[in-house]
Amino acid sequence: MKRSEFIQLFFNSIFLYSFKYHEKLEYNIDKEILIGKGKPNLVGNGYKLLSEVSKAYLKMKDAAKIDNINLKIVSSYRSFNHQKKIWNRKFSNFTNSGLSGQKAINKIIEYSTVPGSSRHHWGTEIDIIENNHNIKGDVLLPKLFHDSGPFEKMRVWMEENSEKYGFYKVYTNDKFRKGFLYEPWHYSYKKISIPYYKNYLKIDLLEILKEEKDLLGKKYLNKFFMKKYIDENIKGISKKLK
Repeated sequence: MKRSEFIQLFFNSIFLYSFKYHEKLEYNIDKEILIGKGKPNLVGNGYKLLSEVSKAYLKMKDAAKIDNINLKIVSSYRSFNHQKKIWNRKFSNFTNSGLSGQKAINKIIEYSTVPGSSRHHWGTEIDIIENNHNIKGDVLLPKLFHDSGPFEKMRVWMEENSEKYGFYKVYTNDKFRKGFLYEPWHYSYKKISIPYYKNYLKIDLLEILKEEKDLLGKKYLNKFFMKKYIDENIKGISKKLK
C-alpha cells in the first residue's frame, strides 16, 4: 500500500469513528427523554429547544426578517406532566359537555397527543406563528394560515424556505395521511427528530400509561386503541420525517 493511500485510509477511519461516536452521543437517548420524563439540555428565550435546534431556528428567524416576517414560537418543549394536564383538561371539558369517554378521546386526538407520545417531548418541535398580529384566543387554527388569514404570508414563506434550515412540516395537508389533522404551524428539526422517532417506536407506551393513576380516560387506552393510535397518529407524519 502506498503511503498516500495509507494516510487517506487512516483519516477516513478516524472520521467514521468520530461520526459514529457523535451520533451515539447525540441520538441514542434513553426512554425517559423520549416520553418527556427525562431532563434534556434545553435552551431558548421564550421557548425551550435542544441547542442545535435553537441555533437553526434563530438562523431561520433572521432570514424571515429580511422578508418582513417576524416568526414567533408559541409552543416548543413539553414535559410528560405538561401534556398530561392538557389531556386531562380536554377530557374533562369534552365529557362535561356530554361526550362519552371514547368520543372525548377521539376528539382529543384530532390535534392533541396521549401523554408520553408528543413529539414536543423531544425539544425538536416548534409551533410557529407570525408575531405581527394581535390575535385573541386560539392562534393555532388552520383558517388563520389560509384564505388571506393573518398567518398566510408566513405559511407560504415557511413552505418555501423552512427546509433550508432543517425544519419540516409534520402533519401535512395530504389527504392520504392518517392520524392528527393538518397543522400548518407545526415544524420539526429533521436531523434529530428522525432518530428520535425511530427510537420512540420501540417503546411500549401502554406499559408506561398503566402507572399513571391520575390519567383521565385511561381505561379506554387499551392495546387495541394504542395499536391504532401508533399506526395512524404517531406514524401518520410527513414521509420526509420517517
